[in-house]
Amino acid sequence: MSAALIAVVVSLLLGHVFPSLPLLRRYDWFIGWLHWLGRQAGADWPNKVGLLLAVGLPLLLVGTVQFFIDDLFYGLPAFFLALLALLYTWGPRDLDLDVEAVIEARGPEARREAARALFPTGGEPVCEGPTLVEAVFRCALWRWFGVLFWFLVAGAVGALGYRLVSLCAQGEARRSLPAGQRGAARTALLVLDWPVAQLMTFAMALAADFDRVVGAWRDWHAAGGLRLDHGFLGAAARASVASELAEEDAYSVDGPPQAPGLLELRDAMSLVWRILLLWLGVLALFVLAGWAT
Repeated sequence: MSAALIAVVVSLLLGHVFPSLPLLRRYDWFIGWLHWLGRQAGADWPNKVGLLLAVGLPLLLVGTVQFFIDDLFYGLPAFFLALLALLYTWGPRDLDLDVEAVIEARGPEARREAARALFPTGGEPVCEGPTLVEAVFRCALWRWFGVLFWFLVAGAVGALGYRLVSLCAQGEARRSLPAGQRGAARTALLVLDWPVAQLMTFAMALAADFDRVVGAWRDWHAAGGLRLDHGFLGAAARASVASELAEEDAYSVDGPPQAPGLLELRDAMSLVWRILLLWLGVLALFVLAGWAT
């Protein structure tokens, strides 16, 4: 686990030192693989089995390599494999740059076009405060925390597996799948996201207004019961950001007027970073306490 923590920190640093790194996170090979499988199976390609085959075979290859190099040369090959997997699966777009593009956009139309990157599932982007807050946290879940959680659970296999399922559910690979497999991928992504969103919400409660976050989480579950969904994350984020801005009296600050939603957008991005730092801090404490090696 200490090696995993080092890999996470190094990958974050490299991502900021080399801003062009997201351009290398391309998955054309995976889309080509899906096309090849589709041509071989034709219309009889089964939904769940086909998706398992499409995602499972690349993971089997990576897992085999991970298994055989695990104890070689004091674990250095395994560390570099984990680091490469994390660098490759993080993002793939830079969330900070996408948020900054929305903030710096001139005019409503330019802002709406810039915000399109925060809505990967499609639809017309809405540049309103609560909607942008939810969009930032959804992107943080898919781009950062989902990869990080499953990387800590299963190493390179976990990070790559999460990213491939995410691509099948809502990314560019989705267009290469039959309709039934898209639904199966969406369900699989919800299963993978659910524990991550719960941990993000708990960390948000610790990093922000605990009572507001827990109250929003409780109200969301009381309204709909136990569901395989992470809508509670957006509800908690909206409540937390609104509480912080109200306490800071941010809406009445003197100076040039802010475009609608930009105050919320800035605070949401700041809160996402605080949650990430809290995750890394807890992981570091586990390593120092000897609970994780």
